Amino acid sequence: MDLKQLEYMIKIAEENNITKAADKLFVTQSALNQQLLKLERELETQLFVRSRSNWHLTKAGEIYVENAKKILRIKKDTYNQINDLIDIKKGKLIIGLTPERGPEMFAAIYPLFYKKYPNIKIEPMEMSVKQQQAGISRGNLDIGFLTLQDFQKTNDEYIHICSEEIIIAVPESHPLAYLGGSLGEQLPQMSLKCFTNDAFAIMQRGSTLREIYDQLLVEEDCNLPILLETKSGHNLYKMVEEGICCSVFPITYAQQSNKVSYFSIIQNPVWGVHASYKKGSYLSRAAKDLIKIATDYWLKRGFS
Repeated sequence: MDLKQLEYMIKIAEENNITKAADKLFVTQSALNQQLLKLERELETQLFVRSRSNWHLTKAGEIYVENAKKILRIKKDTYNQINDLIDIKKGKLIIGLTPERGPEMFAAIYPLFYKKYPNIKIEPMEMSVKQQQAGISRGNLDIGFLTLQDFQKTNDEYIHICSEEIIIAVPESHPLAYLGGSLGEQLPQMSLKCFTNDAFAIMQRGSTLREIYDQLLVEEDCNLPILLETKSGHNLYKMVEEGICCSVFPITYAQQSNKVSYFSIIQNPVWGVHASYKKGSYLSRAAKDLIKIATDYWLKRGFS
């Protein structure tokens, strides 16, 4: 079996277009098409339904691509196990990072990893938690670094790194601000029901933080007016600091400021920072060390 041919078919399936797949594979469209036709003659069936704008797998194609991914994963796991056995520190890790905090973490931990594994290439990819979970499930990511609660986990493997509290932030002008606390001290608890007349900045739908926020509202049986929806946790804090609205976000985004007061939420919501990888796959020594370095990074920031 030609392993390169497996990679070719997977790429066509991912791109739903042979021209785009050829570009990504750095081969000509003609050469890629010849490989596909050769394979279909061998199997005596079509693997793709062709159209000008959208190729999609036939039933036979679905079976082929699904098992092609398994074969390539077995190959990768085999090589990683042998490399660990004979202590060859080379290879490649494709990792997922959430926007904002992910790149900050990577910039801090990569120099430490590089000193130990200079011949292992890391390809970081900024992706949402759900995109990472899909990439891990498909075998496209070796490790995902993500934040979520247990109800948001998939069937893949999760290594808990640390936990962080999700809190309420209100501007100094808010009538309840005087009851709030500052970072570094035990925050007073408050129900979200106390803020039903206040505008809130929250994360956009589809994010894991938004799912947690929506669940809190269901538990409290209340609605909060939405002023702004954003993809940026830093924007949430900034809106509060500017006195525009209130917000709910993980304590990591909070800053020490006399312009913002903080409250714990009565449900004590906490989400975990995790490293995730495909269930049943082999986690190499280098991957484990990367996770250990990431864990140290978070612990030094005061999380547990």
